[in-house]
Amino acid sequence: MKLAIITHVAHIPKGSTYFGYSAYVREMNLWGKFASQLLIAAPKIQEEVSKIHLSYDHEQISLTHIPQISFTSLGQGIRSLVIWPWIAFRMWQVMRRADHIHLRCPGTLGLIGCLVQVCFPKKSKTAKYAGNWDPKAQQPFSYRLQKWLLSNTFLTKNMQVLVYGEWPNQSKNILPFFTATYRNEKIETLQARNFDAPLRFLFAGNLTTGKRPEYVMELVARLVQSGISCTLDFYGDGVQMDKLKERMLALQASGWVTLHGNETAEVVEKAYRSSHFLVLPSKSEGWPKVVAEAMFWGCIPVATSISCVPWMLGDGDRGVLLDLDLEADAKQLSQLVSNKERLRKLSKEAQDWSKAYTLDRFEDEIKKLLS
Repeated sequence: MKLAIITHVAHIPKGSTYFGYSAYVREMNLWGKFASQLLIAAPKIQEEVSKIHLSYDHEQISLTHIPQISFTSLGQGIRSLVIWPWIAFRMWQVMRRADHIHLRCPGTLGLIGCLVQVCFPKKSKTAKYAGNWDPKAQQPFSYRLQKWLLSNTFLTKNMQVLVYGEWPNQSKNILPFFTATYRNEKIETLQARNFDAPLRFLFAGNLTTGKRPEYVMELVARLVQSGISCTLDFYGDGVQMDKLKERMLALQASGWVTLHGNETAEVVEKAYRSSHFLVLPSKSEGWPKVVAEAMFWGCIPVATSISCVPWMLGDGDRGVLLDLDLEADAKQLSQLVSNKERLRKLSKEAQDWSKAYTLDRFEDEIKKLLS
């Protein structure tokens, strides 16, 4: 089977294969198990491979380069309007050759893919909508347009749309889905953690404004200032790194904050195992993998109430939902950390829930979709 993949993820050519963002490539390697050939339409870039990249594990890959486009400035907007028909044609060429079409949404290239797939009503198709599917969420017009196109069974035929969470009043082609990181073999019986001081907090992800890493530092700083012994480790890199360094100096936090930068999945896994809390006050998420990964190891998630996160956290039975009010959130955590029995229960409930969402189950579900 020839599997066409339409994605905005940048691909780095190295020898006879391609590298990309590790979480994405790790998932696509599972899809690739059931395909004889991968026909990828994606941006191709020339840069060094780093710790956050992973290579495709497939012998038959054909990459069609399509450039990234955006409308964030006048110049970019004019350029995008000029070249988008050419991009659409390139996608059409890839889809025409495929037995199954797989779209990665949302995104500008994903939107073009949603339009082009209309030309192939008889081909089997899937779309992975990795953003927030909540119908009430405030989102850019391009995201709302993609959701409308994917849900419209008159224009979008023979497609299953994989979304995070269960939402009311959806069209028949919308399928609640999930993502995963760990195999069944990694499931282990977790001994009850002792939540003795210092309490170990963790942030994992890109250091961008959307992830609000500064809020994490400010929140843990409130706990430290109230006399609670804490440490905070940041794993990831991004445009907020310099601001975090500046804030560390202002808070005199070098004794309890560590900025690790990008690290391998193995290093981050060890951090989950040894940390008490993962904090993720994101502005937007689909299925936040770091939350599910932390829960797998009994690390209590502390996250914003967006997308399917409240469902993941059992509305507070498996983690802590943030109000994004420093005083209120610090008070909530201060009260929680004094109750060790409650902490152990949250940790166990988090791990028990996450055991249902493994790579083995994920792979089985993909096989069903492609069969």
